[in-house]
This record gives sequence, C-alpha cells and structure tokens, in this order.
Amino acid sequence: MTGQIRLVEVSKSYPQPEAPRIVLERASAVFDQGQFIAIRGRSGSGKTTLLNLVAGLDSPNSGQIWIDGTDVAALAEPARTLFRRQQLGMVFQFFNLIPTLTVLENVVLPAELAGTLDDGLRARARQLLEQVDLADRRHEAPDRLSGGEQQRVAIARALIQSPAIVIADEPTGNLDRTTGASVLDLLETVTRAAGRTLLVATHSREIARRADRVVTIHQGQIHDLDLDQLDGE
Repeated sequence: MTGQIRLVEVSKSYPQPEAPRIVLERASAVFDQGQFIAIRGRSGSGKTTLLNLVAGLDSPNSGQIWIDGTDVAALAEPARTLFRRQQLGMVFQFFNLIPTLTVLENVVLPAELAGTLDDGLRARARQLLEQVDLADRRHEAPDRLSGGEQQRVAIARALIQSPAIVIADEPTGNLDRTTGASVLDLLETVTRAAGRTLLVATHSREIARRADRVVTIHQGQIHDLDLDQLDGE
C-alpha cells in the first residue's frame, strides 16, 4: 500500500425526525501518501464520520472511497473488517485498550485478530514498546498506566501491522495539555519516520498547525484551510 486516500463524490446523511442530517454531499478529496492531514470543525461537523468512512467503520450513501486500489465503500462488512485490520492503524480518544490483557497483549491484538501474529510481529511489538518508552511495562495491565502511557500503548497497537495509513480521532482529547503534546510528538514522529499517512480529527489549533494540510467539512464539502482561516475559526 502507498497510503493514498481518494474520495469520489461521497455522500453521507443520517435520518432525523424532521429531515436527514447531511454530512457529506457528493464530496471529493485526495489525501496523498505520507501527509499529516488534520480535520478541523465543530462538534457534529462530520470529522468522526469522515474518519469512520475512510476506515470502513461506516458506509456512505453513495460514492467511492479508494485506498490505493480498493474501494472500501464497495466492500461487504466482513471484507471491510478484514481490510481495516490488515491495512489501517487506529488511535482513539479513549484508548480502547482491553483491561484483561497486558500491555504487550494489547499491542499484538490486531495481528492476532487478523491471523498474522508470528514471532516476527511479537518482536516488532517489543520494538514498538521500546519506541514509546514502555518496554519495561509490557507485562502490566493497562489500568496500571497513566492516560498518556495508555495512549502510547494505543499508538504502538496502531502500528503493529505496519499500516500505510494511521487514523486518529481526537487522540489527545482525553489528556492534559502537556501529556497530549508529548503523545502527539510521538505519533507524528513514528508515522513520519515510516512514511505513513496520518489522518487526525482534532479541535486543537496547535495540532492543526503541525499538519501538512488542514481540511474542514462545510455544507457537505471538504475544504482546505490555510493558517489565516485557522486563526479566524
């Protein structure tokens, strides 16, 4: 995989009592390989919806979502799940670690679910935990870790399958400012070093300023923002 994402005339709406809520309406965009893209917007603007569509967690009403040569929107649910496990890494606001598993077991879980876990990936998991400075905590339960440490475990888990694309939904939203900054430093460093595409939904101007590209969703379309627009939001 090269990590390019291409949306072609994607529409997505949700039924409501009075009228459907339109999030995307024949929207098109291309996110290039290796870019750090920040998605900005108010709560309810569609940031998470866009991430979920790219990840195959949700389906558009119409349109195509190409990740390299695969139209994710055209896949049946089992195929989307398999594609996501094998090709994408995901980091969430609330960590989503399994409390009954150790740190190391959480990191290798995507590979285990995908049926790809072997000695090589176990070694990679230990290497990733060294990168996030948690190698000495690998046999502990997640609840023994701080919020920032748990998010670092989540980053290692997102990278275990060497995905071309890492998707992060408010990855620092549940952390204090200092911890959030260090987690973002780590996420940006490891994805850039590996040439990964990083797609981040965020309310934070600080995160957006570090991105290669900033987009927002407005009136059903995906628009690029420059720094002056960012200051004026």
